[in-house]
Amino acid sequence: MASSTISAARVADLERRLAVSEAARIDAETRLAEVEEARARLERLLAQMRRATFGAKSEKRDPDQHNLPFEDLEAAAGMLAAASEAADKATGTRKKAPRAPEPNKGHLPAHLPRIEQVIEPDSILCPCGCGAMQKVGESRIERLDVIPAQFRVLVTVRPKYVCRACNGAQHAQAPAPEWLVPRGLPTEALVAHSMVAKFGDYLPFYRQSEIYRRQGIDLDRSMLAEWSGRAAQLLSPVIDAMMAELRRSDRLQMDETTVPVLAPGTGAVRKDWLWVVLRDQRGWGGSDPPIVVFHHSPSRGGAVAQEILTGCAGGTLLVDGHTGYDVLADPKKTARPWALAFCWTHWRRRFVKFSQDTPSPICDEMIGRIASLYAIEKEIRGRDPATRRAVRQKFSKPIVEALRPWLEACLQDLSSANELARHIRYGLKRWDGLTRFLDDGRLEMDTNGVENAIRPIPLTRKNALFAGSTDGAKTWARIASLIGTCKLNGVNPEAYIAATLRKILDNHMQRDIAELMPWNFRE
Repeated sequence: MASSTISAARVADLERRLAVSEAARIDAETRLAEVEEARARLERLLAQMRRATFGAKSEKRDPDQHNLPFEDLEAAAGMLAAASEAADKATGTRKKAPRAPEPNKGHLPAHLPRIEQVIEPDSILCPCGCGAMQKVGESRIERLDVIPAQFRVLVTVRPKYVCRACNGAQHAQAPAPEWLVPRGLPTEALVAHSMVAKFGDYLPFYRQSEIYRRQGIDLDRSMLAEWSGRAAQLLSPVIDAMMAELRRSDRLQMDETTVPVLAPGTGAVRKDWLWVVLRDQRGWGGSDPPIVVFHHSPSRGGAVAQEILTGCAGGTLLVDGHTGYDVLADPKKTARPWALAFCWTHWRRRFVKFSQDTPSPICDEMIGRIASLYAIEKEIRGRDPATRRAVRQKFSKPIVEALRPWLEACLQDLSSANELARHIRYGLKRWDGLTRFLDDGRLEMDTNGVENAIRPIPLTRKNALFAGSTDGAKTWARIASLIGTCKLNGVNPEAYIAATLRKILDNHMQRDIAELMPWNFRE
C-alpha cells in the first residue's frame, strides 16, 4: 500500500515537472519565434536602408537604365569605327557604303537657325579646256551644332535733347525703365535663367558661379541668390493668384516632402516640410489648367493642411495615408470637410518593398491584382468622367470587391505581429478612401501626379544640401510653384519668368493678373 502511495506521488511529481518543462518549452519556442520575427524585421530594415542609400528609388525601371551598361561599349564601338575608317582611308581600301543623297535633311527641328557653309571645289574649269562648268545642283548635309551659353551686355542709351532757342530751359529725355535690381547688373532673362537652373534643373548657385567663371564672368553665389529672392518677391502676386485659382477646385491632390533648413544661431540643420497641392484635370479631360503650389512649414501637422486649404469649398482630396489629413475630414474641426481618397500606389509600395526582402506569394498576388486595376486605368485615361465611372463599375469594381475578403482570409494565417499583416491592415483601415475612385470619374487611383510635381524638390535638396534660412525655404517654395506650373502647362519657365518680370516692372495692372498666369503665356 505504501509503495503504491509513493509511486502515485512520484507519478504526480513527474507529471508536474513534465508540465513545467512543457510550459518552459512552449515559452522558449514563443520567445524564439518572436526573436526570429524581430531578426527578420531587422534584416528587412537593413536591406531597405541599403536600397534607400545605394539603390534605385523608383519601383519601375526607367527603360533607359537598360541601356546604361552598353553606353561605354557603344563609345568604344565608335572609336573602333573611326579607327577603321582612318585605316581604310590611309591604305586606299575604303569601301563607300550606299548613302542617301541628302542625309539628315528634315530630321532636325525646323525652328533651329541654319548657318550655311558653302564649300566650292578648287577649280570649276573643265579639264578638257571647255571653260567654266555650270552649276546643276548641290548636296546638302545638316549637322547639329551647339553654341555654349553666351553672355552679352545690353547697353541702355537715353539721348538727351535741349532747345537751343530757349538757352537750354526746355529739355527732353526718356525716363529710365524700372529694373529688378536698381542700377544693378542683371537683366530679367539672366535672373530667370539662374532661377530655373537651380529650382528646375537642380543646379545650385555655387555650381552656376563656377560655370560662369569659365567665361570670365564673376558672379558670386550670394549675388545669384539675392537676385532670385528679389524676383520671387516681385512674382508673389502671381503665386497668390495661382493659389486663389486652386481654391476654386473641388478635386485636389496633396502631399508633403522634407526640406532641410539651417537653424539660425545653431549651425545645425532642422527638418522642415514643403506641402504640395495639385490640380490636374487632364486625366478626365477637364477644362481647368493644371496648377501646383508649394507651401513651406516647419510642421507636418494637420493644422498646416487646414491653413493651406482655407477658403476652399471642400470636395474630394486625394492623399497618402498620413494621419495629419484626417482633420480635414472631421466636420467638428473643419468648417467645410473634405472626403479623403487614398492612394493605391502607396499601399502597393508596401508589398513591393516587403517582397524585395522576403519573397511572399501574398505580395505577388496583391501586386498582380493591383496591376490589373492599373491596366484598366491606362485604357480610360483622358476619357470623360461618365465613361471612366462606367468602365470602373463594370471592370474595376469586381476586382476590388474580391480583394477585401481575400485579404481578410490572408490575415487569419498571419500572426498579428507579422509585418505583412500590418501592411494588409493599412489598406483595410482606409478601405472607403481607397475605393472612392470607383464612383467618381474625376478621381485618380493614386497621387502620382503630385509625386511627379514633388520630384524636383528632392533632387534640388540633394544638390543644394539645405536652405540657408526660413525665408530661403519660403522662396524655394514660391519659385518651385511657378516652375512646376509652367512645366505642367508645357510652358518654357525661363521665358515665362523673364517676360512676367518685365511686365510687372512695367507696372502691369493688378486687376489684369489673370493675363500673367503661366497657362496664358505665349512666347
